[in-house]
Amino acid sequence: MPLARFAVTTIDKYMITELGHFALILAFMIAIVQMVVPMIGAHKRWPGWMAVAEPAAQAQFFFTAFAFGALVWAFVTSDFSLRLVMLNSHSAKPMLYKISGTWGNHEGSMLLWVLIVALFGAVASVFGGGLPQTLKARVLAVQASIGVAFFAFILFTSNPFLRLAVPPFDGQDLNPLLQDPGLAFHPPFLYLGYVGLSMAFSFAVAALIEGRVDAAWARWVRPWTLAAWIFLTIGIALGSWWAYYELGWGGFWFWDPVENASFMPWLLAAALLHSAIVVEKRESLKSWTILLAILAFGFSLVGTFIVRSGLLTSVHAFANDSERGIFILFILAFFTGGALTLFAARAQAMQARGVFGLVSREGALVANNLLLAVGCFVVFFGTLWPIVAEMAFDRKLSVGPPFFNAAFTPFMVLLGAVLPIGSMLPWKRGNLGRTLKKLRYVFALALALGVLAWAMQTGRSALGPIGLFLGSWVVFGALVDLWGRTGSMARLMRLPRADWGKATAHAGLGVTIFAIAGLTAWDVEDIRVAQIGSPFTVGAYELTLDGVENARGPNYFTTMATVSVTRAGRHVAVMHPEKRNYPVAKMPTTEAAIDFSLLRDLYVVIGDQQEGGGWTVRTYIKPLANWIWGGCLLMALGGLLSLSDRRFRVAAGATKGQGGTNAPAGVAAE
Repeated sequence: MPLARFAVTTIDKYMITELGHFALILAFMIAIVQMVVPMIGAHKRWPGWMAVAEPAAQAQFFFTAFAFGALVWAFVTSDFSLRLVMLNSHSAKPMLYKISGTWGNHEGSMLLWVLIVALFGAVASVFGGGLPQTLKARVLAVQASIGVAFFAFILFTSNPFLRLAVPPFDGQDLNPLLQDPGLAFHPPFLYLGYVGLSMAFSFAVAALIEGRVDAAWARWVRPWTLAAWIFLTIGIALGSWWAYYELGWGGFWFWDPVENASFMPWLLAAALLHSAIVVEKRESLKSWTILLAILAFGFSLVGTFIVRSGLLTSVHAFANDSERGIFILFILAFFTGGALTLFAARAQAMQARGVFGLVSREGALVANNLLLAVGCFVVFFGTLWPIVAEMAFDRKLSVGPPFFNAAFTPFMVLLGAVLPIGSMLPWKRGNLGRTLKKLRYVFALALALGVLAWAMQTGRSALGPIGLFLGSWVVFGALVDLWGRTGSMARLMRLPRADWGKATAHAGLGVTIFAIAGLTAWDVEDIRVAQIGSPFTVGAYELTLDGVENARGPNYFTTMATVSVTRAGRHVAVMHPEKRNYPVAKMPTTEAAIDFSLLRDLYVVIGDQQEGGGWTVRTYIKPLANWIWGGCLLMALGGLLSLSDRRFRVAAGATKGQGGTNAPAGVAAE
C-alpha cells in the first residue's frame, strides 16, 4: 500500500510539471494570436478582431502563471527529474530557499520575466477601459509581441521543464550566496520594474503607429511608468542592502555591470516621468517622451543581455552561454531598432503645441531630463567599454568605481542643485530671481549645515560637507515648495497626493545623496588579528573576541564568533559573525554581524584562524548607512502617493476616443 501511494504521488507530481510545460506552450500560442489579430483589427477598424486582445491577454497570463506555479511546485517537492531543480536545489535546503530558488537561476528567472510581461498585459486589459479601442488593441498587441519573443527564447534555448533520463537521488544545491531572504524579494521587485517599462514601450509604439501623442496619452502612460519606477527603486534598494550585509565588506554599490544594468533604466524612467508631465501639462516634448519610453525599455533589454550573455564578468550573472546571448541580442535589436526606426518615420507627426521660455518649469524639466539621460549614457559607456576595448584594441580593461565616481557624480550634483529651483518655477515663463528669493533661507540653512560638518570633521575630504549641503538643499527645498503651494496648514492637508508624492520623492533623493556622501567620507575600517579575550579599539568602540565555536545549520557548517562591544565602559552589543561552508555546493560564505542604529552601523566580519591562535577580524563603522535605504524608501513612498492620486483614475473631463470609446482628458498634478 505505501508503494502504491508513492507511485500515485510521483505520477501526480510529474503530471503537474508536464501540465506546466504544456501551459507554457499554450501561452506562447495565445501570445502569437494576441500579437497578430488585434493589430490587424485596429488597422482595419474591425471591432471583433480588436476585442480579441482582452481575453487573449488574460488567458496568456493565466497559462503563464500556471506554468510558473508548476515550476515552483517542482522545486518545493524536490522533483530532481527536472534538470533545473537538480542543478539548483537540494532536499535539505530550507523551504524559503526552495521557493525562491525557482527564480534564482537563468531558466526560472526568465519564466518570471515573461510572467510579469503577461501580468502587465492582463492588468492593462482589465483597467484600460478608458483607452480608445484602437490604441488599446495596439498596446496589447505590442505587449504580446514582447511576450512572443521571450516565450520563444525560453522554449528554444532555456526550457525550465527539461527532464533527466536518470534522476539523481539529490540535487546540487543553490548557490550559497543566493540562500538568503533577499532572493525572495529583490529579483521579483527588480523584474517588476524592468518588465514594467515594457508597458511604456508598448504605449509609445502604439502611439507612433496611430500617429497620435497628446495629453490624454501622457495621462495613460504615466501611471504605468510610475509603477515600474517604484518597483525598480525598491528592487535596487533591496539589492544594495542585500549586498551590504551579505558579501562581508560593507559595500552597498560597486558599479558592477549588473548593478549598472538596473540603474540605467531607473535613470531613464525618472526622466520619462518628468517628460510625460510636460506632455500632459503643456503638450510639449512629445518626441522626447516617446524616445525616452523606447530607450528605457531598451536599456532593460540591455540589462537582460548583460546578465545572460557572459560577455561581462559579474557576480550577479545567471548564464555564460553565447547562444542565449545572441538570441537576446536579436530581441534587443528587433524591438529597440524597430521602435527607433518607427520613431524616425513618425517624428514629424508629433509637433509640440506649447511654447515655453528658457527659465520656466518646462525648461527645468528639460535640464533634469538631459542630466539623467547623460548620466545614464556615462554609466552605459563605462559598463561596455571593456568589451569595446577588447574587440577593437585587443586590450583587457577593467572600468571600476574610480571612473564612475568621477564621471557620473558631477551630473548628479548639478541635478541636486537645479531640482529645488526647477520645482518652484512657474509653467511657460518664470522669474529666476523671484524663485531664488523664496529659497534664500533654504540655501543659508543648507550652507550652514555644510560648514558645520566641515568644522567638526578633522583630516577628512570635503565630500561629507558637500553631500550634507546638497542633500539638505534638496530636502528643505522640497518642503518649501510644498508649503509654497498653500501657505497654511489647513490647505496643506488638502493638497492632492501627487503634490505630496513629488515632495516626498525629492526629499528621499536628498536624504540618499547626503547618506551616500556621509558614509563614503566618514566610514572607519579596521583589519587585525584578534586574540580571544584581548580587547581592541575601533573608533569610539572597544571590541573583545570572546570565543569561536563550530556549529551546524540546516544545510551548512558554520564557524561562529562571539564579539562583545562596549563604548566608554557601557555595553553596546554582543555580535555573532559567521563563516559558513556549504558541503554540497562546496562554497564558503561570510555572514557579517551588524549592530544597526540610527546614525551608524557597527559591522564585524570573522576571517580565518591565524598562527598563534588569533583570528582575522574586520570591523567597519558605517555612518548613516540606513539613511541610504531610508531615502530610497522615501522615493518609493513618494511614487506610491502620486500613483494613488485619484486624478490618475478619474477624468476631470472626457474626450471622444477612437473606436467610440471615451478617453479621460483631465490633467493630473505634478
